[in-house]
Amino acid sequence: MGGTDGMPAPRTARWLPAAAAVAVAAWGANQFTALATVYRARTDWSALSLAAMFSVYLLGLLPGLLLGGPAADRYGRRRTVRGALGLSAAASVVLALPDEPSVYAARLATGFAAGLVFLAGTAWLRELSGPAVPPERSARRAMYATGTGFAAGALASGVIAEWLPGPTVLPALAHALGCLLVLRATRGLPETARSHGSGGNGNGGSSNGSGPAAVRHPRFRYVVLPASPAVLGAATVAYVVLPPLVADRVPGYAPLFSGLVAALTLATGVVAQPFAARLDDADSARATLTAMATVIAGLLLGALAAALDSVGLVVAAALVLGTGYGLTLGAGLHEVERLTPRASGPTSASLYQSITSSGFLTPLLLAGTAGHASYPALLAGMAAVGLLCLAVTAAHSRRHLPDPPDPYTAARGEDSSVQT
Repeated sequence: MGGTDGMPAPRTARWLPAAAAVAVAAWGANQFTALATVYRARTDWSALSLAAMFSVYLLGLLPGLLLGGPAADRYGRRRTVRGALGLSAAASVVLALPDEPSVYAARLATGFAAGLVFLAGTAWLRELSGPAVPPERSARRAMYATGTGFAAGALASGVIAEWLPGPTVLPALAHALGCLLVLRATRGLPETARSHGSGGNGNGGSSNGSGPAAVRHPRFRYVVLPASPAVLGAATVAYVVLPPLVADRVPGYAPLFSGLVAALTLATGVVAQPFAARLDDADSARATLTAMATVIAGLLLGALAAALDSVGLVVAAALVLGTGYGLTLGAGLHEVERLTPRASGPTSASLYQSITSSGFLTPLLLAGTAGHASYPALLAGMAAVGLLCLAVTAAHSRRHLPDPPDPYTAARGEDSSVQT
């Protein structure tokens, strides 16, 4: 299929601009990690306000995730992704304005744009890869594109804020420029939605009711749900909560340190996620239990790092929490896929990831309660709650097992994994 200008794009390179779109959306989603450190040093904004600015992204992300699939089916992958990238670029321009309302508005719009791209862009990437590419390979491409964007956003913002002028302006404008470059790169890509029919039985995300069915399944309630807040809760504790606690130990390099810790956390998560497939067992919750135990260990290590004001322990906690983030996400997706063997596209995965997004509230909850308890105590308390959730999952590990997958679906090799 040719591009919009009538010139056929090489099949081997078609998916690369779509992957770049997913990556640059993830970059915008995570650039605030390093910028928050700059705001903390250069403004009188409270820690609670900064945590709220981080968490308001969730209010945009959720509708973006839920609407991204239907929008991609109705309006096309190409139009949805490119429109969302334009919104993401505009949000970064607004983020460069030095006032609180602008930051809140920018974070909200960034979340909505990211949710659209994560769904529509992943479907576009998968379809542009061509039928000869196995679904699991295209899913890995999407996973690596998203993880790379998340890590690059935090790291690039930290580097720019550390060594270039305008530390609250240039990082945001750099992302806006990146969006414009990707918009140019994707303008010749073909639309793929038509080849899957207007009814949306492709990977865009039209719902056939299988998503809600998965949520109502007892195994979802007792195995998947207890672990879901740990996915992004682990990641945000690692790169949002812990670095500011030891900022006094890295004077003059706080933005760079924050960006490095975020990049390390997310890169570790990307590397760890495939291991969830190796741990996965259809007859037990082995992968989920291992992932939850890893997150609990990371929280306890984070509590120790906060108590000792140790930079080295913060880095170590980020590695453990990043591993827990990747394992928990991968394990949850495998469980959801088994509960919806005939799901069309990433409908169930997007619903699951909407629930895991509750972890974005972790920094806000900790900042709101920091006046009543120390961070070491709060993190230890989170670990205790994690142990209770682990006990619930362990008690139901071998119960409520789903029926074996439909042989026809398994033969088609459908994969609904989408990295958020």
